[in-house]
Amino acid sequence: MQLNIKEIITTFMVLFAVIDIIGSIPIIIDLRKKAGHIQSEKAAIIAGIIMVLFLFLGKSILSVIGIGVNSFAVAGAFVLFFIALEMILGITLYKEEESNAMNASVFPLAFPLIAGPGSLTTLLSLRAEYRLENIIIAVILNVIFIYIVLKTSAKIERMIGQNGISIIRKIFGVILLAIAVKLFAHNIKALFELA
Repeated sequence: MQLNIKEIITTFMVLFAVIDIIGSIPIIIDLRKKAGHIQSEKAAIIAGIIMVLFLFLGKSILSVIGIGVNSFAVAGAFVLFFIALEMILGITLYKEEESNAMNASVFPLAFPLIAGPGSLTTLLSLRAEYRLENIIIAVILNVIFIYIVLKTSAKIERMIGQNGISIIRKIFGVILLAIAVKLFAHNIKALFELA
């Protein structure tokens, strides 16, 4: 086991930027309103488990079911696209009656918001460059940070206020839309190159 602080910091920062839990605060607040409650521990732990499992089994799982990483990322881009539309236009695409604390903590919070196509495909890329143990530590550190943000999102909401949240929600909706488009464009291009 070769722990490397530089590798841990690098992989942590890359995952942190891709997961963008700070940018997801408006979505978390919105989900909390719809579901009434979000199980922060459950969402963080499930997201962590998905990421670690995908780190070990990602390519194998996708190849067994005949799906390439690019196809997986394109599908995830669509989900992010619709979440972004909800944020920008103030519409509800997910049915409210299905949003209870249990469901919302897993979908769409743990997957695809935290452990989404961006973070999962990033993990596959990091695996090629960095040692496995350093990536796992970076994932665990991100999960701890995610848990803290999920737990304090109500306090953050009180600090920012309703208008502030509405503005941030629309701004991050546009950012999320841009990420979805970038993810889609990059991976659809790769798909056509492979075809």
